[in-house]
Amino acid sequence: MPAMPPRPTHRPARRWLPCALTPALVPLALTALLGACGPQNDQFPPPCPGLALVPDAGDVTRFNGHGLDVTNLVVQGRITAVPAVCKNGDTRTTVVATLHVDADFSRGPAATEPPKIGYFIALMEADKVLREQDFAFTPSFGTNVNQTSVRGEDIEVVLPVTKTKSAAAYRVFVGFRLSPTEYAYNRTHAKQ
Repeated sequence: MPAMPPRPTHRPARRWLPCALTPALVPLALTALLGACGPQNDQFPPPCPGLALVPDAGDVTRFNGHGLDVTNLVVQGRITAVPAVCKNGDTRTTVVATLHVDADFSRGPAATEPPKIGYFIALMEADKVLREQDFAFTPSFGTNVNQTSVRGEDIEVVLPVTKTKSAAAYRVFVGFRLSPTEYAYNRTHAKQ
């Protein structure tokens, strides 16, 4: 059996602040709690924001545009985890959540080059989108290797907190950036 290609080393975390409202259509329903915070330095960590997959956006099935037959399949992917760790920020009014997205991909018979698969992370407070940012996976497959696991880049989310509002007041939603056709495919082929 061919060896799996090594996982790429990860870069330093990218930091972003929830600075401005970004218009987005992110469903409010939570489907899966994907991460939790762990203790650091023998102290209890601050609460983390809730982490969830956007319904019907946790999988991607991409075809070459010539039909939906298996021979037209370019790539399939699934978000498998969104691990997060929280720590106190530089001041008493911030908490830093460090997270990344893990995904598994399978190459289809119609694949001709490494696909670029977009995904997004959206930070919400109540029903307001505070920040949304796009990222991308570019899974590469070795010779005679049709499956791979990919770790996304580390992202630091700086969350404003007060004595009455912890980081648990926020929600982080994750999903693949799908075309309308890919989203419809997920809706009609959802696993029961």
